[in-house]
Amino acid sequence: MCGRFVITSPPAALRQIFGYIEQPNFPPRYNVAPTQPVPVIMLENGGRHFQLMRWGLVPSWVKDPRSFTLLINARAETVREKPAFKNAIKRRRCLIPADGYYEWQDANGRKRPFFIHRRDGQPVGFAALAETWMGPNGEETDSVAIVTAAASRDLAVLHHRVPVTIAPEEFERWLDSRAYDVDDVMELLRGPSEGEFAWHEISTRVNKVVNDDAQLLLPITEEERAAEESKPAKKAAPRKASAPEDDGQGSLF
Repeated sequence: MCGRFVITSPPAALRQIFGYIEQPNFPPRYNVAPTQPVPVIMLENGGRHFQLMRWGLVPSWVKDPRSFTLLINARAETVREKPAFKNAIKRRRCLIPADGYYEWQDANGRKRPFFIHRRDGQPVGFAALAETWMGPNGEETDSVAIVTAAASRDLAVLHHRVPVTIAPEEFERWLDSRAYDVDDVMELLRGPSEGEFAWHEISTRVNKVVNDDAQLLLPITEEERAAEESKPAKKAAPRKASAPEDDGQGSLF
């Protein structure tokens, strides 16, 4: 699955890769978490556009978002049937730019975090689905979920699910819901090929959303691992599907 990710490429580089019209300027983010605003690229009025959306999809038919389960991921195998996603896969396909993501592996009763990224260091475009929820008083919330698929044999060592990444040459097919229907894009919803991604273990500092700095990406040292293993293991997972509300550090701007 995908519960945390990073965006570290310069804004100009991402704009060139994804081809959106706007020229946003934002700092690198090293610990993007659910409920925070994330950059999303959509095709509208014949052009690609950049906008911010809340990570955690809320379907348009939900009456009270506060009582609805946070949908940060959508399984590729069921997006056509699930009520929360079946309309979005037809009309609201989008991309989320990223430079990697985090995953946690069970090891002797502990959750060890890993940073996962393309082996060549290039940014990726996560396949995503968006919705707009409208409240009774006219308020609107744009929200998004990342599509996941079964992991390749190498990445399955960490987790059996991975975010779907769309190759740049397939951006147009994924984004253009008028020219390409669901049948045309389902073959894109697969995990990365074996060997395409690399990873390394990192410090458990990433477990806390308030930590958002470049040090999170560094491989853990033997001294750090020994210090962390000397602490009592916690029963709770380092992250949950229902994350707390943004604590103020989540804005890209």
